[in-house]
Amino acid sequence: MSDEIAATPGAKMIFLIKRRPEATRDELVTNWFKNHMPAVIAGQERQAAEGKIHATKYIATLFDQRPGRDVPWDGMAQLWFDRTIPNPPEPHGTVPADTFQQKAEPYVGWATTEYVVIDGELPVVPNTLNEPFPATRSGFFKVTFLVPGREGVDYDAAFRHWLEVHAPNVRGVMNEIGGLRYVVNHSQAPADEAYMGMAELYFSDPGGWESYKSTITEDGFSEFVDLGRLVNMHATAQMIGIPG
Repeated sequence: MSDEIAATPGAKMIFLIKRRPEATRDELVTNWFKNHMPAVIAGQERQAAEGKIHATKYIATLFDQRPGRDVPWDGMAQLWFDRTIPNPPEPHGTVPADTFQQKAEPYVGWATTEYVVIDGELPVVPNTLNEPFPATRSGFFKVTFLVPGREGVDYDAAFRHWLEVHAPNVRGVMNEIGGLRYVVNHSQAPADEAYMGMAELYFSDPGGWESYKSTITEDGFSEFVDLGRLVNMHATAQMIGIPG
């Protein structure tokens, strides 16, 4: 792997969230923020107090619903641990523990290794009249790519190209157009996952994304990607559970 782009130690666990057919997006998000996030925060605080493995950071991204386009996920939770957290025998929420899990399809964790390519800071403003967290933030335009590998892909070669060729290409464009932040996440067990990784690009507004698309050039990474299953989702809001 590239010496230039270092991995974040530990594991970044990603939980892709989709609401049940009978639930509305507002119901899902409201119960995520009000009921589920506080319980997760409290649980991680207990784990830390007992000297057990616990999340050091917890952020949830809410994906925008785009007219005329199928957005397969409503959001994703990301939790950072010092090592991979195994999934339970049944997906989380199979037997709902709170109203959020009554609104969400059962979900599992996706263990990834994070590479922060551009470490642009995003604001963290705790609440002042209630508990500091969970809190929210906006004022950015985020594009998330879920990246599937082609059938029979050599994952080692794909990850090497991603970090040594594609990520520097993207970083150069992001720096040129004033992009805010760029993060790459590689699946720790790509052969067992739907996606071999994920890319997260942050801009100050949608115009940044348009500038990116008109500036980026091909660098060979698409040879490793199943473009027919590539997922591209937009977001303008996040919920912060544990700021890190």
